[in-house]
Amino acid sequence: MKRPNLENTLAEWRAMQPLSEHDLFRLSRRFSVDFNYNSNHIEGNTLTYGQTELLLFFGKVEGIAKVRDCEEMKASEVCLKMTSEKSQDTFSPLTQNFIRQLHRTLIREDYQVHYTLPDGNHSSYTIHAGQYKTRPNSVITRYGDIFTYASPEETPALMADLVDWYNETESSKSMNPVDLAALFHYRYIRIHPFEDGNGRIARLLVNYILARHGYPMIVVRSRKKNEYLDALHQSDLEVGDAPSDGAQATLRQIRAFKNYFKKIYAEEIAYNIGFVQEHSPDVWWYDGERITFRSENSTRILESLLDNPSITYRELQQKIGINMSAIQKQLKNMTDKGYILRSENEWRVIIVPST
Repeated sequence: MKRPNLENTLAEWRAMQPLSEHDLFRLSRRFSVDFNYNSNHIEGNTLTYGQTELLLFFGKVEGIAKVRDCEEMKASEVCLKMTSEKSQDTFSPLTQNFIRQLHRTLIREDYQVHYTLPDGNHSSYTIHAGQYKTRPNSVITRYGDIFTYASPEETPALMADLVDWYNETESSKSMNPVDLAALFHYRYIRIHPFEDGNGRIARLLVNYILARHGYPMIVVRSRKKNEYLDALHQSDLEVGDAPSDGAQATLRQIRAFKNYFKKIYAEEIAYNIGFVQEHSPDVWWYDGERITFRSENSTRILESLLDNPSITYRELQQKIGINMSAIQKQLKNMTDKGYILRSENEWRVIIVPST
């Protein structure tokens, strides 16, 4: 499949505007699940795609789920709505207060992290909601290196510089919104201003920047997490280890991340275009992918579940006209892939039809 070009894809997207209320509603619902599931899943949230949809749209979860993961997902949706609303206020600049407010909403409350020291003793520290970090933070990369972010002492000044730089650059129109969003993301991540939630806040702020300039929002897919981290790592090698250098990185220095960002953004816009324009009963949509089935029976089963969520195996067999073992195999296969799930004696179709 030919890789979509960002400029051409954006031009095609703009030519489709304005979208109908129906298309806007479908896109909004799909983006809500896609963004929240993927942004949180990247950071270790264990809710499935289907559980995320049930939680966000119906306030409940089927199957095993951690309370904390559910609370995180609901808070993420609130933050996404805050980000979308704030992006419409194009007369007000970005502020540190808004960033801290987002973090406070996402984390919800202070909490303790308990850990074991090398000598076997136990200790703990506090994650502060809506406050910049009070202790150093670092990460062990997938290559085994320890990468250190800005110190607590440096963070307030670096965040002030980041927000000032963003507002000045936006005002001067010296950088296009896509490059601006990519560079902001990189600089923010190099500061890592909070003790937890930095990746999720970064992805929210990227969408704040894009939406503020009339661009569609983006989803960073968790299945592409390694690509995402590799692009950041390659840019780190170019920029250097010093947090202050990372916080003032240039577009040229982060070209690996910029190119990655533009590639996945083009893919996401192309997905949105297909989601709106395709109306074939044979095409379905699931977590950023266009799905077609080899057997028409799969489509017929899904349509039957949509029409009658309470349909029994026997009724389904009679309607589709294949043997019971084939029905059971199809349902198990689609359940395993997350396309459908069973909730309170009804079928929930998670995969989305084109029509």
